[in-house]
Amino acid sequence: MGVLSAPAGLEDLLRESAPQVLGAVVRRFGDFDTCEDAVQEALLAAARQWPVEGVPVNPRGWLITVAARRRIELLRSETARRRREEAIRYDPQPAPASAVDDSLTLLLLCAHPALSTASQVALTLRAVGGLSTAEIARALLVPEATVGQRISRAKQRIRDSGATFSLPPPGERETRLVAVRQVLYLIFNEGHTASSGARLHRPELSAEAIRLTRLLRAQLPGDGEVAGLLALMLLTDARRPARTRDDGALVPLAEQDRSRWDAAAIAEGVALITATLAAAPIGPYQLQAAIAAVHDEAARAEETDWPQILRLYGMLHALSPGPMVQLNRIVALAEVHGPAPALAQLDRARDDPALRGHHRLAAVRAHLLEKCGDRPAARAAYLEAARLTLSAPEQRYLAGRAAALRSAGDDRSS
Repeated sequence: MGVLSAPAGLEDLLRESAPQVLGAVVRRFGDFDTCEDAVQEALLAAARQWPVEGVPVNPRGWLITVAARRRIELLRSETARRRREEAIRYDPQPAPASAVDDSLTLLLLCAHPALSTASQVALTLRAVGGLSTAEIARALLVPEATVGQRISRAKQRIRDSGATFSLPPPGERETRLVAVRQVLYLIFNEGHTASSGARLHRPELSAEAIRLTRLLRAQLPGDGEVAGLLALMLLTDARRPARTRDDGALVPLAEQDRSRWDAAAIAEGVALITATLAAAPIGPYQLQAAIAAVHDEAARAEETDWPQILRLYGMLHALSPGPMVQLNRIVALAEVHGPAPALAQLDRARDDPALRGHHRLAAVRAHLLEKCGDRPAARAAYLEAARLTLSAPEQRYLAGRAAALRSAGDDRSS
């Protein structure tokens, strides 16, 4: 078989090939769970061999052939593991790559309603993203064994449900798409602001979410919410270079050096959401993208069009109410009408069970109390928020805000 030299983007090549290879193998053999294991074996073999031997002229065909052989071995006998190396290094003629792109089918299958959200995330990253179990575990900061169990149980549930490798009927498709968009958004959010750990960002996750959302948009170019989700990711991720200092400390939006924002990502996101809002029914992701665009288009923090943001949050709250939407709307309200009415609304929001014990509620309260000039109460709220969050960068930032307020009070009293 002819080969090409191993490219610098080998990892990207393998991940882009993963859904097409899995789709081709499942189409041929039918059983998703065993085929997915076989494709992972083929990806690992390519990662080992191609940097040394070169990339085949037909990489996808090589992967399909190796995965198909591995799938047969997995079902043949327990001695398959001992024969794996010989089978992998066999130099077969490349299988013809299917002209059908199965990425949408795979995404919808990974968002099967029988699966928990955690399982949907893990299976999507594995089957469509091409990440190994170890990579997913590192990205999500959970034990590798936990990820393995989630993936194994997810495939078992799909098998038990009798699901086939085909697009769901039209009546069920939109419900599945809602879940797909939510899973991709969850992956992005975990990458943009890690829920726990020492780092604020996990850029490998946010980049993977953007890549998968681009893939989904290529399959559904007329879906306004997919376009809105992609625009939201681009406009949000564009600020990442300015969100932390060299020591990893968090920099709030108002204090960021906007010259460090990714201008190309902002331009793409603004163009995408502008075109989408004019052509598609308005949805929650589009409204969130529009809010992000208003922030990103302000050259300085003080030039932010907060009245427009408040109106957009009002529309978002009416269309898709939720605790985080309400908190963000309250912050915008404070910017437009002052902290007093915002605090009054925040007191009512505290009754929401979803916010009870959430660090974000305490952080917003601290921000509003600081704007009111009540430094002792603001300091106590910042400390409460720092105690509640599991993110080390957020803990340091919130504790730092509390310390700054104490210092300011000490300076005035001296």
